[in-house]
Amino acid sequence: MIKSLIKNVFFLSLIFVFSSLKNSNTSGIQFTEQSFTKAKETAAKTGQLIFIDVYASWCGPCKLMSARSFPDKQVGEKYNKSFISLKLDAEKSQDGQDVARMYGVTAYPTLLFVDSKGKLIRKFVGYRTPEELIQVADFVLK
Repeated sequence: MIKSLIKNVFFLSLIFVFSSLKNSNTSGIQFTEQSFTKAKETAAKTGQLIFIDVYASWCGPCKLMSARSFPDKQVGEKYNKSFISLKLDAEKSQDGQDVARMYGVTAYPTLLFVDSKGKLIRKFVGYRTPEELIQVADFVLK
């Protein structure tokens, strides 16, 4: 019984350590918690464009991008340096609903790149791999 208890404690400790490491990984895209209006103000001050991931909580490809593409180190390096990044739920947040309506979002995920005045620079629909996200950023920045 003691052996079993020790095994369980050890196993749970490993899970805790690995989940903590995963959650502390900040090498991917750092999404800001600010509103779209505030992001435009920040973009005007910094000269950066705004990247918006418009998603829905039930969307499989959206979840996949959040798990695989956005945490990628190279993607994070590119996007964190070049953009103010927002994640907006198009169904559950008022800001997300407004942005989705404003830019004609009809499918998820939709990736928007806008300037500080809210002018749409580019719109991409659908799942993107880390490599494709870097290509998209390079295209938008040219």
